[in-house]
Amino acid sequence: MTEDREKLSELWELIDKHGGNYDRDVIERAFNRCFSAHTGQNRVSGEPFYMHPFSVACIIASMGMDTESIAAALLHDVVEDTDVSLDDIKKEFGKEIAMLVDGVTKLGKIPLSSREQQQAENLRKMLIAMAADIRVIIIKLADRLHNMRTLNSLPEQKQRDKSLETLEVYAPIAHRLGIRALKEELEDLAIAHLDPIAYHEIEVSLATRKQYRDQLLNNIQDRIRTRVVAIEPDVYIEGRVKSIHGIYRKMYVQGKAFDEIYDIYAVRIITDTVNNCYNILGVMHDMFRPIPGRFKDYISTPKPNMYQSLHTTVIGREGIPFEIQIRTWEMHHTAEYGIAAHWKYKEGITENNSKMEERLAWIRQILENQNDSDYAEDIIQTIKTDLSQEDVFAVTPKGDVINLPVGSTIVDFAYAIHSAVGTKMVGAKVDGRIAQLSHEIKTGEIIEILTTSQAGHGPSRDWLNIAKTSQARNKIRAWFKKERRTENIVNGKAEIEKEFARNSIRMPEDEMKNFLEDIARRQRCASLEDFFASIGYGGISLSRIIPRIKEEYTRLQKAAKPIEISDYVTEHKLTKSSDGVIIEGVDNCLIKLSKCCTPLPGDQIIGFITRGHGVSVHKRDCNNVPKIIETCEEPERWIKAYWANSHSETFKASLKILALDRPAILADVTVALANMRVSIHNVNARELKDGNCFINVTISIESLEHLRGICLKLEKLQGIISVERTNQ
Repeated sequence: MTEDREKLSELWELIDKHGGNYDRDVIERAFNRCFSAHTGQNRVSGEPFYMHPFSVACIIASMGMDTESIAAALLHDVVEDTDVSLDDIKKEFGKEIAMLVDGVTKLGKIPLSSREQQQAENLRKMLIAMAADIRVIIIKLADRLHNMRTLNSLPEQKQRDKSLETLEVYAPIAHRLGIRALKEELEDLAIAHLDPIAYHEIEVSLATRKQYRDQLLNNIQDRIRTRVVAIEPDVYIEGRVKSIHGIYRKMYVQGKAFDEIYDIYAVRIITDTVNNCYNILGVMHDMFRPIPGRFKDYISTPKPNMYQSLHTTVIGREGIPFEIQIRTWEMHHTAEYGIAAHWKYKEGITENNSKMEERLAWIRQILENQNDSDYAEDIIQTIKTDLSQEDVFAVTPKGDVINLPVGSTIVDFAYAIHSAVGTKMVGAKVDGRIAQLSHEIKTGEIIEILTTSQAGHGPSRDWLNIAKTSQARNKIRAWFKKERRTENIVNGKAEIEKEFARNSIRMPEDEMKNFLEDIARRQRCASLEDFFASIGYGGISLSRIIPRIKEEYTRLQKAAKPIEISDYVTEHKLTKSSDGVIIEGVDNCLIKLSKCCTPLPGDQIIGFITRGHGVSVHKRDCNNVPKIIETCEEPERWIKAYWANSHSETFKASLKILALDRPAILADVTVALANMRVSIHNVNARELKDGNCFINVTISIESLEHLRGICLKLEKLQGIISVERTNQ
C-alpha cells in the first residue's frame, strides 16, 4: 500500500500546482479502483499495468484539466482490460465520468474485417464522443503520448506501426486542438522510431550548437528587452528552439540544409494587448532587417485551431536569421494548451462560447463527410489530409477568409463556402482572371466562384480527381448519389462487367447474380441496384474491392469440381487433315490455330467446332479452354485433335526477349536468326527504365522442338537475359 500512496502524492503535487476546485474524494476513489482492478497485471515492459493509467492522469493533471478528466484517465483501461463493466463505473463515479471512459475505450470486442477498419471505427467512435465532450480526445491524446514514451518495449514493427499512426492521425488532431507541447512531443517520438538515423543527426546538430545557440538567444533577448521595456514595461521575452520533427520536415521533406532553416531559433514576446503586439512589431522591424515574404499575421487571420500570433523572420547583426513571435497572454495560453486552456483558465466550457463552437466545427464536419462516404476507412484519410498542419488562406470577394489544406484546388474552395456554391459552379476567377478549376490555391488569393442558376446543373465526375479535401469529394459523390440514380446503376453495372471481363471472372448468369448479391451485402448495400449505383457515383471504388472479389472467385472455383476436358470431348473416328493437324471425325475442313495460345507442333491440343469458321485449335492448357467449356451449351462441339507425325507446314511463333540495352543488340538478334535460316515476320523493340530493353519478334518455326532450339541459341548471345514464347 506504500507504493500506491506515494504515487497518489505525486498526483496531488501536480494538481496543487494549478489550483482550481478539484473533488479530491472522486480522484482518490478513481485511483484506488484503478490500482485494485489492475493488480497482478503487467505491461509488456514488465512494469505494473496501473502505472500507465496513472501516468496518463498525470499528463492530464499537468494540463490543468478538471476532476472528471483526471478520474476518467485513471479508469480508461479498467473497462477494457479488467472485469469491471461500464455500468459499474457509472454506478460508482456517475454518468459523466462513465461517458468519458466509454469514449476512450477501444472497440476490441467487435469483430471487424481489417486493421484499417478497426482503426477507423475507433476514431469514428472517439469523434462522436468528442462532438459531445472534447475531453475524450484530450484523454486519448495523453494515453497515446504515454504509450509513445514507453514504445521501446514493443517489437520493432509495432513501434513503427504505432509511430506512423501517431504521426498521421493523433498529431494532426493535437495540432487542430492547438495543444502545441503535446503535438510536438508526439511528432518527435514518432520520428525517433520511424527514422532514428535522421533523428540522431538532428539531435547531434542541436547539441553541438547548444552553447552558441544559448548565447545568441540571450544576447538577442537582452537587446529586445532594453528597447521594448521603454514602450511596454510588463513585456515577457523568452527564447525557443524548433522541434526536432519541425526541423526534420524542413531537412528531409523540403530538402534544406540545417543552416538554411530560418526558424530554428525563435524569440517569443508576450504582452497584454493586441495594440502592443503591433507596436512591438514595428520596433522589431526597426531593430532588425526583416526577410521579405516571411511575415505572417495570425492575429487578424487565426489558424483553424484558433492559434493567434504575429510571426516575422529577421536577420540580426550576427547574420543569423531567427523568428520573432509576438502575442498576448490570452493568445499564449491558447497556443500552449489549445482547447485545454478552457479548463485551465476558464473553468470549462460554457454553452454560449462561440469561439469554442467554431473550434469544434471540424469534428462535426469530419463526421458529416464520413456519413456521406461508403467506407469507414475514409475517416482516416480525412484526418491525414483535411487536418493538415499546413494551411492556405484565400479570400472571397466579400472579404471572408477560407482556410484549406495546402494543395487544395478551386473545387475545394467552392465546396468549403457551401455545397450549393460547389454544385452550381461553372468557373472561377483568381485575382480577377479566369482560372482552371484545378488551380492550386495560394495564400492571399482573392477567388470568385462563378455560378449558374440553371435548374439541374451539377458537378462533373472529373471533379472527383481534382478535389483534394474529403469534404469536397464526399459532397460531389452525395450529389451524384441523389440526383443520378438511374444513370449510376447503368454506369456501375457496365463498370463491373468491364472489370470482371478484364480479370477473367466468368460464371453462369444465376451463379453470377448470387455472387454479386453476396458482394453487395458485404459492402452494406441493401440490393444489387444499390451496389451498382454506389459504383456508378464513386461511393464504392472497384479498385479497392476487386482484389477481395478475385480471391473469393478463386476460392469458389477451387471448391467446384475440377473441369476435365475429356468429359466434354466426343469420340470420333480419327481423320487426318492436310495441314498437319489430325481432327477426329472431320475431314477437309478449315482449321484455324487459335491466336489466344498459338499452339505449335509438340503442344497438347484440342479442337472446337465453331459456327461457320471450321475447327479452332487450342492448347489443352490454354486459359480460355475451361472458360469456354463452362459457358458452352453444346459440349459435343469439343473434339480431340493431334499433330501429325510428319508435316511440312511452318508456324508463326512470337518471342519476347529481355536484354541489356546496348548498341547493336537488335542487329545481333536478327543476324543470329538469319544464320539459323529462320524467317522473321515482325520485330520491334522498346527500352526500359532500368537499362534493359524488350525485343518482340515473330518468326516461322517447324515444331516446338525447333522453337526450343532457337531459344537456346538466342540465350547464348551477349546481353540476352531471357527468351520467352508469347501469344501473338
